[in-house]
Amino acid sequence: MYLNTKLEGYNGTINVAFIGCGKFISMFLSQYNQLKKIRIDTIVDLNIEQAKKNCLNSGLSKKTISTINFVKSIDEALDRDIEIFIEATGNPIVGTIHAIKIIKQKKHLILVNVEADVTCGKYLADIAKENNVICSMAYGDQPSLIMEQIEWARLNGFSVVCAGKGTKYHPSFEYSTPDTVWGHYGLSKERAEVESGMNPKMFNSFLCGDKSAIEMCAVSNAADLKCPSNGLTFPPVGVYDIAKKLIPKEEGGLIDYEGQVEVISSIDLDQKDILNDLRWGVYIVIKAQNQYVKNCFKDYGMVTDSSGSYSAIWRPYHYIGLELAQSIYSIALDQKATGHTKNYNADVAAYAKKDLKIGEKLDGEGGFCARGKLVTSKKSKQENMLPLGLTDGAIVKRNIMKDESINLSDVELNLPDDVVKARQYQYDLI
Repeated sequence: MYLNTKLEGYNGTINVAFIGCGKFISMFLSQYNQLKKIRIDTIVDLNIEQAKKNCLNSGLSKKTISTINFVKSIDEALDRDIEIFIEATGNPIVGTIHAIKIIKQKKHLILVNVEADVTCGKYLADIAKENNVICSMAYGDQPSLIMEQIEWARLNGFSVVCAGKGTKYHPSFEYSTPDTVWGHYGLSKERAEVESGMNPKMFNSFLCGDKSAIEMCAVSNAADLKCPSNGLTFPPVGVYDIAKKLIPKEEGGLIDYEGQVEVISSIDLDQKDILNDLRWGVYIVIKAQNQYVKNCFKDYGMVTDSSGSYSAIWRPYHYIGLELAQSIYSIALDQKATGHTKNYNADVAAYAKKDLKIGEKLDGEGGFCARGKLVTSKKSKQENMLPLGLTDGAIVKRNIMKDESINLSDVELNLPDDVVKARQYQYDLI
């Protein structure tokens, strides 16, 4: 809190580097000219010319771009005078390798790459602690914003009954592919990909439930909240009903446990928009611990359930990369993460999106082959489930039916040693 005031008395320069210069980082770059005391030292991207175009399109001048060190490999940046690295490739395996190198170089890290966080985040958090550096969630992404609300609630003595976000979800979307995604968004392929440069695989992950499972896995692991008993259920709930419906079933609500994550949908089963939806936002539900607090809820006009025990707070929007500076300043000025993994509670397990044949190559999050489902880490380990984050490039070794869980023994993996070590480290915690 009050970072802007603290920044006024800060005399240093915060040198940062970005790994991956896609949409999220382009949004940050569009704010860069207005930000104080942050200096972009390096941008790492396989396509340097496109990265420079993204910088220019985001509002950076040619003069500013000329001062940035553009390289294709993180190894060319690790020895530079950089305080904070921002990993934004979106690739869980590559991101994990990058994160380990950064942390071992004793540099701070912001993981825009939530995929890496939910695949190997507990390992990364623990080695960051060993190296006395910070491994942080990215502010602007929904997990960090949810964590901010949870921290506020717990600090002020409230128990967190449920936490999550909104999205546009329908059960039929689970089988969407990069070929069918734009119809669900009401866009043509030309409009989405050619005019706006939108990535069909990435946007499909938002639609089919993969990204929701990933982000709620991150929140479960950061906040020590439970997973629903059979994965996310995406009930259609408007903001004024959150406190009435996102409470335990024995209290007349929809959730399995007191203290869990859940995602709510902005459309109903008929795919009609619901009133007062939270499609772009985040929420938490809190519980009054005594009658006096219940009276306060009522006296001050807070939205509650019929018993008056449960109330909710929500934020209607998240501003994605436009808010990333919050994480940078939090680390540089306060030496604090804007959320980080503390536990290994949950995984995102891979399920077949279609019938898979021997020899077929899986294609990761938002692709044609597999979809992600939120499960407990205990179930993931006991049933030898293949994490969604390890699916890209995996070769199928047996025929797998549509909707069947994919096990680690069902595929041939060629993982870097550090990723194997990280996963084993986390399994050993259970």
